[in-house]
Parts: sequence; C-alpha cells; structure tokens
Amino acid sequence: MAQFEVPAIVPADPEGNVSDLLADRVKKTPDLALFSVPEGDGWRDISAKDFETAVIALAKGFVAAGIQPGEKIGFIAKTTYDWTLIDFALFYAGAVMVPIYETSSPAQIQWIMEDSGATALIVESAEHFTRADEVRGDLPLVREIWQLHLGAIDTLTARGAEVDDAEIERRRGIAVGSDIATLIYTSGSTGRPKGCVLTHSNFVELSRNSAKALDEVVSAPGASTLLFITTAHVFARFISILAVHSGVRTGHQPDTKQLLPALGSFKPTFLLAVPRVFEKVYNSAEQKAEAGGKGKIFRAAAAAAIEHSTLLEEGKPIPFGLRMKFALFNKLVYSKLREAMGGNVSYAVSGSAPLGARLGHFFHSLGVVILEGYGLTETTAPATVNLAHKSKIGTVGPALPGVGVRLADDGEIEVRGINVFKEYWNNPEATAAAFDDGWFRTGDLGSFDSEGFLTITGRKKEIIVTAGGKNVAPAMLEDPIRSNPIVGQVVVLGDQKPFISALVTLDSEMLPTWLANNGLPADMSLSEASRHPAVREEVQRAVDRANKTVSRAESIRKFIILPVEWTEASGHLTPKMSIKRNVILDDFADAVTEIYDAPVQTTTTPLG
Repeated sequence: MAQFEVPAIVPADPEGNVSDLLADRVKKTPDLALFSVPEGDGWRDISAKDFETAVIALAKGFVAAGIQPGEKIGFIAKTTYDWTLIDFALFYAGAVMVPIYETSSPAQIQWIMEDSGATALIVESAEHFTRADEVRGDLPLVREIWQLHLGAIDTLTARGAEVDDAEIERRRGIAVGSDIATLIYTSGSTGRPKGCVLTHSNFVELSRNSAKALDEVVSAPGASTLLFITTAHVFARFISILAVHSGVRTGHQPDTKQLLPALGSFKPTFLLAVPRVFEKVYNSAEQKAEAGGKGKIFRAAAAAAIEHSTLLEEGKPIPFGLRMKFALFNKLVYSKLREAMGGNVSYAVSGSAPLGARLGHFFHSLGVVILEGYGLTETTAPATVNLAHKSKIGTVGPALPGVGVRLADDGEIEVRGINVFKEYWNNPEATAAAFDDGWFRTGDLGSFDSEGFLTITGRKKEIIVTAGGKNVAPAMLEDPIRSNPIVGQVVVLGDQKPFISALVTLDSEMLPTWLANNGLPADMSLSEASRHPAVREEVQRAVDRANKTVSRAESIRKFIILPVEWTEASGHLTPKMSIKRNVILDDFADAVTEIYDAPVQTTTTPLG
C-alpha cells in the first residue's frame, strides 16, 4: 500500500479557534489592508483593525438578537466582503455558520436548515428570502430571517451597541480546537447532501501549516487575491480564512461576467479558480484572435508555450529557434493575456477537477504557475497541493504538512490528518462507512510518483465496465473533450454496454463567437447548432483528440449532441459545477437508448 505522510510544521494548539487567527493578525499588523471593497472605478482598503472592529460590532448584534453560543445560523449569499464579515462575526459570537449555496431550491434550504437544527437564517436578496419563506412554515426552530439587501448588517450593528466588549471576548474564547466551527453540506452529486462537521482545529491547523507550505504565494510582499468562487464552498471558504491568517489583501467579485474588468483594476498576485475558468480564459482568447484574423498566430503561440514549458519542466535545453519564437510570442500574445488578468498574477490555485497538462503548460509559459490541488469538503478542502518551489504539471502535488495520503489496494485515495472532518452530522452510519481504520475514504482513485506527487485517475463509483470487461475512467476522456471551445459538458457512458459513447452539450457563451468565426449565423439556436454538420465535425475533432489518449477498447465510438444545456438550475450540475451523472443518465435515457439501438457510425469506419 503506497503511503506518504508529511509531519506538521507548526505545533498544534488544541485550545485555538478560528477567531484567534483574526485576533493574532490584528496584533501583528493592525494597519495592514486586509480587504478591499469596490468603490467607484477602484477599490477602498479596509485594515485588519477596522475589519475586526466591524466584526465585533456585528457579533454584538447577534448577541443582542438572542443568538447563543453553539447555535447554528444558516447563510445564503454571493461571494462578497459581507460574507467574510458575517463569517467572523458568527465566530466571535460563538455561533456556528451553516452555509447554503445561493442557488439552492426551497426544498434544499428546508433540508439543510431542518437537518442542522439552525435557529436563524441570513439571506442576501429578496429572491433568497422568497425561497426561504416558501418553507418557513416547515421550520419551527427558525426564529428570525435577516435580509442583507434590507440593511440587516446595519440594523444588527445598531441593535448590539449596548453589548459589552467583554461578552464578545468571552464568547469568542469558548470554542476549543475539537469543537464544531461550521457545518457544510456536500453539494450532492449523488443522493441527499450530508452535513460535514468541520472543527476549529481543521481550519486553524490547516491554515497555519498551509501558510508555511505556500509561503511564496501568501506571504509575498503585497500578496493579494480576488475571490469569485462561491464562499459557501469549502475551497473558497478555507482560502478566505487562510488569507486573514496570512495577511493577504482580499477582494471579491461574485459576477464572473465582470471578472476581467475586476482583475484589471484589482491586480491580484494569485487567484483561486476551477479548471473551467482557465479553459474559458484560453478559449475566449483563441476565439477573439480568430475573429481578428490572428487565429494561426495564437495557435502557434500556444504550441510554443506548451513546448517551452514542457522542456523546462523536464530540465531539457530550449532550442535557439524556440527561444526566438517564445520571445516574439511573449510580446504579441502572452503579455496581453497577462495584462488581461491584471498583470501581477504569478500563481493560481486550481481545484475541484483535473486541469490537464496542456493548460498547465500554457499558463506556466505566461508566467502563471498553476498549483493544482486535491481535496473534498470532508478534508476542509486541500489535502495535497503543488508547491511554488516544486510543482509537477498534471499532478495535484504532495500531501500538505500535517496530512497523510495513501492508496488502498484498489487504488482508492485515503486521507488522514489535521484537515479531516470530525463526522457527518446526525449520521453515524455514513461516518462509520467513510473511514478505514482512521483513514477517510475519498471515493477517488489515484497514483503516486516516487516523490509522493499524487495524480487523480478517476472516481471509484464512476468507473465504467464495458460488456467486454474493459474498465474505463470517464474523466480521462471527458476532460480533454470539455476543453474544446464549443463544448459545454460531456458525460461518457458505456457501463455493461458493447462500446463507449458520450452525451455532449454545447457552450452557449462560446458558441456564437465560434459560429461567426466559421462563417455561420452567430444567432443559431442550440437546437439548430446541435444538428449542424460543422458543429458536429468540431465535436468529432475533440472526441478524436481524446481517443488518442486511450486504447481502442476505451475510445468513444459514438456521441450525441443534445439541444440543451446542463446547469445547476436544470438539476444536472452541482453548485461547484460537477456533473450529476446519475441524474443525467436518467433524464436522457432516450438518448442513451438511441445510441445503443442504432448502428455505430464514426467519421471513419462503421463499427456495428
């Protein structure tokens, strides 16, 4: 059994809790700009001391409203400064936040509030309030619902004016490391979401050790980041807490359509993103170049960037011709992309799905080192991550300090250490099933290299076994297909079937540009585009490229382009944009039947 365990760098503090991270930061650098908020065309800084002052004032409001230590408070909102303000105010008041995705349905809100036993709810908008109010009658424990857009923060702050500072100091010191810090419900790609009990030690010890491991990223002079991933997800939540601990200036932009302008004005030094964001940046740049008649130049620049980075990582000399091309493309292409990301980004932390070597090498040549990591809600986000001083593209890095990672006999990744959650809330059976002799069973499959760098090879439950007995990991085919500009999502199937096939959806954002660049009507509907020969040929090219990475028995023999999109609203994606495979296979059973009942036809040879 392969196993790699890295000892903690920072001694554990069993008495510490998350509020200590902010209190310690204020003591060290009270005047340091810890946050920046949009103001006019720019950003206004908020110092560590001013942030804590606002946190304490809001915490007093929660106390005045009757919130008791240990009570659970639901919270639905987009990623903004107010999100983290409320997060720390609840920590200082001794309460426990239960974050709820801002896209959650009334039924999902009811389940999470009911199962957690939450006694109050904070919502951002009237729309969130309407959804919550729909199920309010079924939530007898809920005493109050506060709405941010109606001035809840100011109202609560005024309400708590008479509460003593000493009461907040008492409350923030009640929790110890082993106590619950937050209750985060899994995004639910299969079945009903389960509540993960994450402790104060999970966040405190992981933040302190990760700050050492990622010192070049979070402790560089002027370190800053712009958060746009939902802070309801543990990935961004952990980074926001790590930023407070490390003194990283943090801004927020919840509207991804405004991301590029925000990056241009905020100028972060590192980013937190999922692979789909990097794919969009690349694909948008490629299609923009195509529209300007410079598609060939962009593709040549991309090829040179990937070759250059690959040779660097392998420690091989760069040929003179490639050095010259690289210098030219750096002026023509790479510098413009760097500027589009604000001009200062040196690192990007990527998680939730494999990025792929092509994009990793491309951005590396732009001067952006993408540090892929791996983790789950149950591991407080990161268990492994590539390091600034040593990273390997295509892997998710080595174990973080204080974390152990091993592979079971069937290749399943198991984790133990400072980051592993305490239990599933009110679910002892699921908790017992999730552990193997103290190691958390992730459900993911992986492999190690000789230095302990982990590569994710698939999801255990998603492994397809064809009628011929061939085991196929769908992600190996799906990820390269999804990187095509016009592909939205893809699901590979073939369990107990004679061959592998796929359901494909189109990307409605990228499609009009691609159509125009290829001399087709840009306003073509998804339904029309899904049947158009040119679109089908483009998707076939993406499938052919993916097929080159696997054996013939594992290759996709047939695909169908569906005339719809899979979204979170349609029920086919989780809030972190993972596909709900079982739901898709159920909802599109007719398309699956069509694939396997009709003769197989590819662009080359009929196969049956």
